[in-house]
Amino acid sequence: MTTPTDSNKEPSVATPEGGTDRLVEANARYAETFEDPGLSARPSKHVAVVCCMDTRIDLAKALGLTVGDHHTLRNAGGTVTDDVIRSLAVSQRALGTTSVVLVHHTRCGMTTITEDFRDEIEQEVGQRPTWPVEAFKSAEADVRQSIRRVRTSPFLPHVDDVRGFVFDVETGRLAEVAAD
Repeated sequence: MTTPTDSNKEPSVATPEGGTDRLVEANARYAETFEDPGLSARPSKHVAVVCCMDTRIDLAKALGLTVGDHHTLRNAGGTVTDDVIRSLAVSQRALGTTSVVLVHHTRCGMTTITEDFRDEIEQEVGQRPTWPVEAFKSAEADVRQSIRRVRTSPFLPHVDDVRGFVFDVETGRLAEVAAD
């Protein structure tokens, strides 16, 4: 059996800034002083928030929420997809939420791509994604569509308190979007 030498070792892969190793190290520091707050999995404010995954949105701070107040569902665009409906069904039926807040934002990257994104991925990897991209031209229009998807879902028992907003990434303000 031979032992690898420096000349024939696999090159090391650099961890990008903010990579997983840094997160694990941060968690170790966090856990050193962590105390179980004794919170329930049931949100104390009975609200689920669906929001874009954009890094410019500090959702809890923007909405005045803290740990234990709400469920947070984030995805590209903050659109209401089948998986969001699944999570909302669990949130409402098993964990007691009754309100849904939808948050899109200005300057969203989902307005800059199209459904052709799936074609590009298929050409690159040889397999077509099974999921729709859910790109949109107008955040306001997509909020309205998301409100409709929540309100018409047969899986959600609480659809009366569903409101949608567009968060301005430059001012931090929410603008409510009226439903159709």
